[in-house]
Amino acid sequence: MRNIIYHKILIGAAGLSVLASVASCEDYLDKAPETTITQAEAFKDFRSLQGYVEGIYTAIPDKEKCNWCPSWNWGDDEVFNPEADDRMTHQVDLGNFKAWQETGNWLCYNPNQGGNGGYHFGRLWTSAFPALRRCNMAIENIDMMVGTKEERELILGQAYFFRAWFHFEMMSYFGGLPYINRVFDAGEELREKRLSYQECADCVAADLLKAIEYLPIDWDQTVAGNAYGTGGKNDLRVNKITALGYLGKNYLWAGSPLMKNGAQLGGTKTYDYDKEYCKKAADAFAELLNLVETGQTQYGLAEFDYDKTEGEDGVARGIYDHTKSKTAKSCFTQLFYDFNWVMPGGDNAGREAIMRGLSGENGNANNTNWNTSKVFGPKVAGIVEHDNVIHQPTANMIDAYGMANGLPLPDDITKPDPVSGWDPTHPFKDRDPRFYHDIVFDGFKYVNAAAGKLEASKEYLRYCSLYTGGAMRDQAHASQTGYFCQKLVPHTCNIADQAYDYGKGLHCYIPFMRLADIYLMYAEACAAADYQSPKCELSAVDAVNRIRTRCGAGPLGGPNADAKYTTGTGLMDEIRRERAVELAFEGFRFSDLQRWLLLTEPKYTMKYSHEFDRVESDDFYAKNDPKDARVQNFRKKEILTRKFTTKHYWFPLPESQVYLYPEFKQNPGW
Repeated sequence: MRNIIYHKILIGAAGLSVLASVASCEDYLDKAPETTITQAEAFKDFRSLQGYVEGIYTAIPDKEKCNWCPSWNWGDDEVFNPEADDRMTHQVDLGNFKAWQETGNWLCYNPNQGGNGGYHFGRLWTSAFPALRRCNMAIENIDMMVGTKEERELILGQAYFFRAWFHFEMMSYFGGLPYINRVFDAGEELREKRLSYQECADCVAADLLKAIEYLPIDWDQTVAGNAYGTGGKNDLRVNKITALGYLGKNYLWAGSPLMKNGAQLGGTKTYDYDKEYCKKAADAFAELLNLVETGQTQYGLAEFDYDKTEGEDGVARGIYDHTKSKTAKSCFTQLFYDFNWVMPGGDNAGREAIMRGLSGENGNANNTNWNTSKVFGPKVAGIVEHDNVIHQPTANMIDAYGMANGLPLPDDITKPDPVSGWDPTHPFKDRDPRFYHDIVFDGFKYVNAAAGKLEASKEYLRYCSLYTGGAMRDQAHASQTGYFCQKLVPHTCNIADQAYDYGKGLHCYIPFMRLADIYLMYAEACAAADYQSPKCELSAVDAVNRIRTRCGAGPLGGPNADAKYTTGTGLMDEIRRERAVELAFEGFRFSDLQRWLLLTEPKYTMKYSHEFDRVESDDFYAKNDPKDARVQNFRKKEILTRKFTTKHYWFPLPESQVYLYPEFKQNPGW
């Protein structure tokens, strides 16, 4: 009989949880530590077993707060300043994918770092195996629990979901793995072979189908979900919608070009999907979206409605300052950050977030202010405090934000385009509304505080000087790309506005899945299989336009729905561009480029900046909207080019693991 220890749970339920100290495949086989209560006692009823299962929630990584200066964006959408060259984002750019085990990021615990970087839980690889053990323990010991049918199903639904989820998340980076679906006895020799990606995906799907069968849409509508004072506190628990979303995502990933065709160069297979997997994906997403569209769930899209009131200078800065309109019931911004320690993504964001974990180490929202809130703005003259690490959007990502009419920018941004309306002398005008929400650009009013709160010697930093040679183009302390990002952290996180002051209760969190992503994955699955699911009335174009309409951007193909962008590969290209924009900086770009077989292609391996000269006087920006500014010599300049080969389509497995037994093989090239 195994013994177990108890630890208070951190997710708001009244049960108890068990903390495992397991960090690898090998450790997975170790005996539990000496403890004070037997397994039979621990699993005797719903409250006890639910407490045990809830320990799994502590293992969900928090990408933004897993380290002092976190790094989670490894696609083509971000660069760091030189002082952060040791961070994972830059190491990926160098092709050093082995650094995932050394840099203190959300994939792996680094024992050499103290503080936030030294905390054990909340790292995917480090936490997955003890979490999988919990899943299997709960499933195998469910008969010990005395309880109702509903209580048993809630336990099983969570256990099957998380067994699938941890495998899926690891597969996204490492490819097919052994599928851990049983409890290993202490001393048992691990000889489970690595499955192919699609074989592993089939196992994930089988578990998710069970989770869908057992889990409710809303825990608050169950008896057990209201027991022990937990009613109204269930919004972080996984449910049927979460499981449906991941079932579709699992099928779409399994049907994607990389998983169908294998790693290769040339991009010739980028539109070659496995249509059968994609049809299954479309059906899963369609079932979910039908429930949403008919009002049968608690989920919805957050409103993108910002205050249009003009200030004394005649400029409406509501979109820049993320000030929602007085009539809006929810706010897109609050998907990513909120104040007064409120968990982002919930009611204030229309319940758009579908999959979230705890925030920070053991749910400590204040970890936002350790450094997450201070790594997005310029460090020039200390205008933003703390470590000299700056997340900067690449110009690649800026170019993905198309025009307000819904059309993309031309390939040659140095020339005007009469079709889209692009004008290189006014590069910030008439852009997709999300550009103004997400991006800090030249002339942007960065500091809102009154003059007395900003030292006179720093007044020159009130408005961003991001033109070539400007004060905020210092490579070491500002932006080498010409832009900052404020989608995830407000620009008011600076020494004068002090949005990161403890009293403000700033809380940042990036959801693992949100409803907008479901619409876009559904669109991709339909387009890939040339299919519209009978379970939902939406077409691929309809689904994308749901997201465009939400933010006020023009529809696919522009005002005339040009078939160039609404059919064939043109439609797929626009769906992919829409994913880049809607999910920008949230950490999904790498996996998208990877599975589309585009990670190694020249368009995506070069990271570049925008260079341009100012025409307007400094006084212009204090009296006018910066998007109306005229510039000269707008062009792009290479910052770096990533030297990727086919081996970079998968991360290397830890060498200590692949030497355990012959069947557990290293990924090719590593």
